[in-house]
Amino acid sequence: MAAAPHQILTAAQMQEAEQALIAAGDSVETLMERAGAGAADWVWRMAAGRPVTVLCGPGNNGGDGYVIARVLSERGLKVQVVAPLEPSTDAAKTARRKWGGEPVSHAQGSVFVDCLFGTGLGRPLGDDLLAHLRTLADAHELRVATDLPSGIDSDNGEALNEGLPSYHLTVSLGAWKHAHWLMPAMAKMGERRLVDIGVSKVHGAARLSTPPRLSAPTPDAHKYSRGLLAVIAGQMPGAAILAARAAQHGGAGYVKIFLDEEDDPIDAPADLVVERGSLFQLVRDHRIDAFLIGPGLGRSEAAQSRLDWVLACDVPTVVDADALTLLEPPMLEDREWPIIATPHAGELETMARAFDAVGLDRMEQATELAEGIEGVLVAKGPDTLIAAQGASLAIMPPATSWLSTAGTGDVLAGLIASRLASGASPRKAAEQGCWLHSLAAGNCGPVFTAGQLIEAIPAAYAQLL
Repeated sequence: MAAAPHQILTAAQMQEAEQALIAAGDSVETLMERAGAGAADWVWRMAAGRPVTVLCGPGNNGGDGYVIARVLSERGLKVQVVAPLEPSTDAAKTARRKWGGEPVSHAQGSVFVDCLFGTGLGRPLGDDLLAHLRTLADAHELRVATDLPSGIDSDNGEALNEGLPSYHLTVSLGAWKHAHWLMPAMAKMGERRLVDIGVSKVHGAARLSTPPRLSAPTPDAHKYSRGLLAVIAGQMPGAAILAARAAQHGGAGYVKIFLDEEDDPIDAPADLVVERGSLFQLVRDHRIDAFLIGPGLGRSEAAQSRLDWVLACDVPTVVDADALTLLEPPMLEDREWPIIATPHAGELETMARAFDAVGLDRMEQATELAEGIEGVLVAKGPDTLIAAQGASLAIMPPATSWLSTAGTGDVLAGLIASRLASGASPRKAAEQGCWLHSLAAGNCGPVFTAGQLIEAIPAAYAQLL
């Protein structure tokens, strides 16, 4: 079966995948050798000839550590092993015997390798083990976590103890785990690398999103064939202008702002069309391929009426910002086209209350809400989740933290809506918009505004052609 380097597994899925390998002829010992040798390659590169300390736990993660210690010693590195607990599994006992050395009670040096506990840990570290881990981490210049940093819940990325060390490198064994790409754990892992041990594709597994492939317009394209996007303005039209400007660079051929006749005129760029009139008449244009509603909409009764009317048009729609706080299940009952909802953390909780998805963790909420809205949900943040009805969860690789500034969410909404108007399916539009947003931010460097982010979109688009 084919390898799946971008899949993300729960602890239970990883255990099942390993059992499948064993059923096919491998053993726990051969898998441990494969994993430990692969991790040792990465530690070898980081050590660059300097001494290494390996902290080994009692289980198979500790067994991986003994393999790492043996492989590095055979390559000529000075390696010390700290083992506060004796091996408790047959495979770990075998790995320690093959290593053949004697553990020490403490060590200090250049590179520290944490092999105390890996995937599947569900309880906090005891005080003695936590103190041991912290002391060794503090005594070394560089720190490597094998599979996962000890004290991290692999399925949700939560820290099971306070004050856990941060690492310069985390080497995942066999497959990515959710914690590798979720906060707060993600912030402690440094660079992440994956060691292949032969795990095949697991049905229903989440996946790490990969860069999409975009295309140039066809030779006979015109502005309507490339998609007409209508952005609904509201109480704070500046947000709608930001979103529309971003959408102009996202692939749609024609972007308009719809301004109700009751609203004050707005000062938009000359190349951005603003149509002002009865909103209930404007949205009836049969040429509209997608709507974006929410940025700067406000939360008044008038805003709720606009949202209700736009959704009643049953056109592919991105619902963002204020519109998410106004969204109610009855508004979606008669729609055939799915919506894309793009909440940040606070808006996600608001949606969870409206759609009866409280008491769940963030991944469960995203998945449940995607089913509830019968569409796509983009849970924005440093660890952006993309959930789509009937599809596996996708997690975006982290974007630059310089995106944490006002207006960048409006830019993202505009990009997703632009991709939707240009003909991409809702799920693909969400991922394509997120990638354009992330790449544009990476092209900006430090300290940029939402306007500067928009100017960086064309270069990001070119990266995906």
